Amino acid sequence: VHLVESGGGLVQAGGSLRLSCAASGFTFSNYDMRWFRQAPGKEREFVAFISWSGRTPNYADSVKGRFTISRDNAKNTVDLQMNNLKAEDTAVYYCNKQGYWGQGTQVTVSS
Repeated sequence: VHLVESGGGLVQAGGSLRLSCAASGFTFSNYDMRWFRQAPGKEREFVAFISWSGRTPNYADSVKGRFTISRDNAKNTVDLQMNNLKAEDTAVYYCNKQGYWGQGTQVTVSS
């Protein structure tokens, strides 16, 4: 299993970023996928979930209405569109597949 996140960066509060996770080494379309994040000095926390079929996404309350998770089973990718970013969204964002993690991508939101 190999998960590679990309798309992080520095953005001003109120701005947007789109993260992407490229997956390989398993049958991507068979598995639910998740995004997590970890801010400095804090534990890793759940951000968003999408089922194998792309239906029934769900979100942490802190990002609901601002973030959208999506997947492309033909391209083996899962994306996280992040809008109206806040300083408290600053963290390393990780793609997750049942017990496997990517290396993470840094998102920094300046206020």
